[in-house]
Parts: sequence; C-alpha cells; structure tokens
Amino acid sequence: MADPEVSGQSGGYDVDMFVDPPDYDLICTICQGVLRCPVRAACHHIFCKKCILQWLKRQETCPCCRKPVNPSLIFVMFKLSKSIGRMKIKCTNEIRGCEETFSLSEQYCHSLTCLYELIPCPYQGCRAQLLRRDLGTHARHCEHWSQPCSMGCGTILSHRNQADHNCYRQLRQEYEAKQRNHRAIAAALQRKMKRMQSTMAHMKRQLGLICESLEGMDDLHEVEGDEQGESSSSSHGTPSGNRNY
Repeated sequence: MADPEVSGQSGGYDVDMFVDPPDYDLICTICQGVLRCPVRAACHHIFCKKCILQWLKRQETCPCCRKPVNPSLIFVMFKLSKSIGRMKIKCTNEIRGCEETFSLSEQYCHSLTCLYELIPCPYQGCRAQLLRRDLGTHARHCEHWSQPCSMGCGTILSHRNQADHNCYRQLRQEYEAKQRNHRAIAAALQRKMKRMQSTMAHMKRQLGLICESLEGMDDLHEVEGDEQGESSSSSHGTPSGNRNY
C-alpha cells in the first residue's frame, strides 16, 4: 500500500501515462508509481530512490519485509532504469489534444516542441497563456507584440507603427540628423579654433611689446654708461692743466 506522506510527493511516474499497463515488478511499493531512478536494498526489494530515502528518514527498515536497511547500502539499477526509459508513454498534453506517443526518455525533448504545450506569451507585458500552436495567431493580434525591423534599420516595430514604418525614410532621417549633428560639431570646433588663433595673435603682440621694451631699456643703459665714461675722463684732465700755470 502506498505511503500517503511519500506518494503525494511524486516519487515515481504516474501509471496512467504509459501506453501499455506497466508490469507489477516495475511498481514502487511505497508510492505505487512506476519506478523512477530505481534502487535495490540489501534485501533485494526495489524502490524509487527518492521514496526509499524519505522512508528511511523515519525508520531504517524495508517497507516490504521490515528487515533493517542501511542507507549507504542501496544501489542504483542502471539497466532497469534504461529499460523503463524505453517504455512508451502518452503526452502529458493529451487532454488538450496531443495524440503523440514516445519513449519515456524522450519526454523532455517532446515537451519543447509539443504544439499542445501551454506556454506564456513571450512578449513583455502580456499575461496570456496559450498553446504553442496558437502562438503565431496570437502574435498577430497581441498588443504587446514587438520585434526589430527585419531590414536591419534598428527600429523596434509594434502593431502601432508597423504599417507606417519605412526603412528608407527612417534611415534618411537618421542620416540627416547625424549630418546636422556633425555640422554643429564642426562649426563649434571652427569657432574654438578662431578663438585660439585670436588668443595666440594677442599673445604674440604682447611678446613683441615686451621685447621692444627690453631693447629700449638696454639702449638706455648703454647711453647712461657712455655718459658716465665721458664725465669721468673730463674730471681727470682738469687738475693737470692747473699745474702748467
């Protein structure tokens, strides 16, 4: 009999998902589902790995024969797991109309492509849940639909602007806007260069005036030096003339 605390936690596979009724030997005595990751205890009884580990947390005895079970002495049965993986199952979306059957090991891959899989709308802001097969129809009417222009202009299209979108016009507008921006930058650089040239010309004039001022000061010093030399010579010559008299 299934343990209510374990069977409610989906230890094994649901028996009803299989195309053909599974053999009794493939049923976990704890959860009453088809063995998922089957393991064998030392007493040779087989259970789902998850089921027996949860069972042993409460009591370390086999649920079938009540013999002691050491948690470290349970072994995964890989061959049996592969055999179960080859069993045919029905799609979990059978209730929505999917009639596909496939091996248990292919269940995940099928769920990625099943047309009857219930998925959320991929467009941000839309909360609709729909079948994968209806996604294309929904996208044509979803008010949250958006995608980049397929021509590569970079515009994000929505149902509101798709009809009015014109790649050539859009690109021309962007090109003209960039041209205006470039012209504005070039004009600003030219004004800056003119200001710099004017500043440099002013600095040159200032340097010229400073050089002229320095040259004038040098000439003045030379004149003053000559005058001092002449006055010194005349002062030395006067006493000798007095002695001749």
